Amino acid sequence: MKKNLGLVVATLAPVMAFAEEAAVAGAKPNAAYYSAAAIMAIAVAVGTFSQSRAAVSALDGISRNPAGAGKALVPLILSLALIESLVLFAFVVANGF
Repeated sequence: MKKNLGLVVATLAPVMAFAEEAAVAGAKPNAAYYSAAAIMAIAVAVGTFSQSRAAVSALDGISRNPAGAGKALVPLILSLALIESLVLFAFVVANGF
């Protein structure tokens, strides 16, 4: 998994690095759109993976100790909300607000 993620980042890094220069120089604005799409794709992929791992950990803990389900629910919801907020921040940054 780490090898594939490294390959994706290495492939898209030059596009993201030169996107701002291309937009300022008056070249095609497509590079900026590609970099924004890459930022969103990476943020959504990492956010989704993190949410799935958080859910797996919470359900594993609940299945081992059903009496602790009430104590595990609030931190789970809080962590899922914080992970989702990071994805939304990436959306805001990608759109240039």
